Amino acid sequence: MSLGAKLVLILTLVGVAGALGITVLLAGIITPSFDALEAKAVQGHVDRTRAALSDYAAKVETAVRDYGNWTQGYDYMATPPPASPAAAAFERNGVSRLALRDLGVQGIAYVAADGGVRVARWRDASPAPTRRAMQAALAQVATRTDLARILGNSMSAHFYARVGPAIAAIGVARVRRSDGSGDPHGYVLMARELTSRQLSDLLRLDARIGPAADAGGRVASAHGRMTIAVPIRTPDGRAIATARFDVTRDATSLGRRMLLFAAAGSTLLLLIVLVVLRRVIARLVLAPLQRVERHMQRVRASGSIALFEGDGRRDEFGSLGRSLNAMLSQLKDLREQIEVQSFALGRSESAVAVMHNVRNALTPISTILTQGIAQSPPIDRATVERALAELALDTLPPDRRARLAAFVTAAFAAEVAGRETMRGELRVGREAMAHVLEIIGQQQQQAHDRPHLESCDLSDIVARNAAIARYADAASIAFSFPAGPHYVRANRVILSQVIGNLLGNAAEAVAATGSDSGSIGVSIHQSGDVVTVHIRDDGEGFDAATGTTVFQRGFSTRAHKSGGLGLHWCANSMTAMGGTLRLESEGRGRGAVAILTLRAATPDRAA
Repeated sequence: MSLGAKLVLILTLVGVAGALGITVLLAGIITPSFDALEAKAVQGHVDRTRAALSDYAAKVETAVRDYGNWTQGYDYMATPPPASPAAAAFERNGVSRLALRDLGVQGIAYVAADGGVRVARWRDASPAPTRRAMQAALAQVATRTDLARILGNSMSAHFYARVGPAIAAIGVARVRRSDGSGDPHGYVLMARELTSRQLSDLLRLDARIGPAADAGGRVASAHGRMTIAVPIRTPDGRAIATARFDVTRDATSLGRRMLLFAAAGSTLLLLIVLVVLRRVIARLVLAPLQRVERHMQRVRASGSIALFEGDGRRDEFGSLGRSLNAMLSQLKDLREQIEVQSFALGRSESAVAVMHNVRNALTPISTILTQGIAQSPPIDRATVERALAELALDTLPPDRRARLAAFVTAAFAAEVAGRETMRGELRVGREAMAHVLEIIGQQQQQAHDRPHLESCDLSDIVARNAAIARYADAASIAFSFPAGPHYVRANRVILSQVIGNLLGNAAEAVAATGSDSGSIGVSIHQSGDVVTVHIRDDGEGFDAATGTTVFQRGFSTRAHKSGGLGLHWCANSMTAMGGTLRLESEGRGRGAVAILTLRAATPDRAA
């Protein structure tokens, strides 16, 4: 399994585990919270129902309190039975159906202090037997209820009781005179029936009165609704009926939707984070690794060690690319050393040609050393020391101190610049020395053997030999060459020596003009599978007659030299690599151009 597949699998497992964990966490937080809200809402409904029932009974208590504080009722209860005409008139007028209708109650009863019922009336549109049964039921409630305990020290109270088949709110009050004087003579009770319609009006809900067996709590039903049952109790705590109504489970539904949305949102967010993380890992981790892998495969397939072109990153992958390039450079150097060591020198002509190339490569080193020895310090050390000593004086004026500080700073900056310049020249000298060592370490193969050809970057070889032109002894030479890569089929070591020879000859030609400066330009053109290199200088040049003899062994245009093998060896080496070399000039004093042709490397070899 590839690294990308493993990362995808790991991220998928992490995403699934994260989604499950978030869902469980949200369920553990949201569900109990909304259950508590629902329980609080249920308790609120129960409390409102109880308050409505209490308020309904309190209104009956208010009505019965007025009857309790009534002198006629007090006199009626003070008159012992059998009833007198006054008592009969009171029962006929005071507790008539009209009076009960005006009070908004269904029943009334007067109870003596010993528990006997003096009179009981029930107002109903039902037949007479039914009314008599309800009156008997009301009288039974009055006699069986401990009214003294219910009232206690109060003058009135209320409670619920079952009167026959009906549930009624009962109000009870002590019977006294209208001014409140006199010992109470018994009690007066009023009953107001509680029906499902009345309960619905009280609660503003679709409520109903149910049997007492249904009392106990809430009953969840389907379709997001819930049935709440509130027991209606007698004074002794016994449930005689249940007020039941249905409400929607808004809190639970909201909690479920919130849990669903939260879980879906967190899962979607986690999915987006994982997708982004996967793309980031693919771009920042997998892509650089694949680039390194593809580069190593190209190196292995082509056999040509090319440096890895990184993107300048400063992280671990950038360090990996730099380490890889260092390893490839070292491997390339080792391969070059092996190639140089395996490239044995042949006959004496080849050995002399090698020494000629060595002389050309040593020219920059000699120039750098000569310039370094002749270069004087930018500022006299004694002067700097005197300035430092003067700066140490406490009595030095501020303006003088500022000028001395600026002088010392400039001296140190000049010293640092001189050192950096020397470091750059020494670095060039080191590269030139490496070139010399490379030339010394190889030999020309036998004349009849063709050298080993490989894909070479022609621009890189020209750049490495540029020091021969830039550090010429007698003149300051401006050098230009193309920056882009151009790959050809050649032996890299031999081609480097050929270009070094030609650049050295061009530098000598510029110096031979007697001018202090000159220029050498290199241009590279490709036409089909042929790459042409032009090395043009503005040196002394040569005439047409000389152009036919420049490649002869031992020929040299320098009067103070003899036995020249440079151009002769270069021409033979180019022929051995399947290329050509020719020199052209428009005449003496008009410069010259060396034209090299080589076969271009195929794209796969160039890669």
